[in-house]
Amino acid sequence: MPGFFSPFGVDALKRFTSFVLCLAACSAAVAAADAPAEIAQFAQRAVATGDSAQRPFAIVDKRNARVFVFDADGRLRGDAPVLLGLARGDRSVPGIGERKMSEIRPDERTTPAGRFVSEPGRNMQGEDIVWVDYGAAVSMHRVRATEKSERRLERLASPGVDDNRISYGCINVPADFYDAYVKPALGASRGLVYVLPETAPAAELFSFAADAR
Repeated sequence: MPGFFSPFGVDALKRFTSFVLCLAACSAAVAAADAPAEIAQFAQRAVATGDSAQRPFAIVDKRNARVFVFDADGRLRGDAPVLLGLARGDRSVPGIGERKMSEIRPDERTTPAGRFVSEPGRNMQGEDIVWVDYGAAVSMHRVRATEKSERRLERLASPGVDDNRISYGCINVPADFYDAYVKPALGASRGLVYVLPETAPAAELFSFAADAR
């Protein structure tokens, strides 16, 4: 770079850069140690590579119907079961965010996978939520038990994951968990939400996760 001078020399600067990246990776590894191995490794890589952009983030594990909330340094703050889209799949139907809920077929009710820049917002009822994919009308919010026949609270409390598929694509979390962890981390400013795919390896969507084992 023209005009740039380093008193350490090029080789020393490279070693220093490697040391900083290694330190970040080690710190993230320790911070995420309480999460399952796959989640901890993913969080470690997100922080160490800079993909998380020094922002708080959440990882949604669709296969196990669980969300993990991390601070900007990659420290696990908490985790909880979630309810997800009724249909299995990792893509939203084009234009689905512009359709009425009554027009959405059961097989179209998917929770999309990917890296999303989250943003605080409010739904039509004025309730605070976290937008995950605004265009597809997918958000993370407190579970609503307005339709008793859907048994959403019971689904969250059950030990299995097969009955955690019920929503139109939104990520439903326990209300107390939302208030204690989601809202402080993602409810005041932009963050990141990583939704892991259920039909393919994570490395196919997240290049930084390719080296994770």
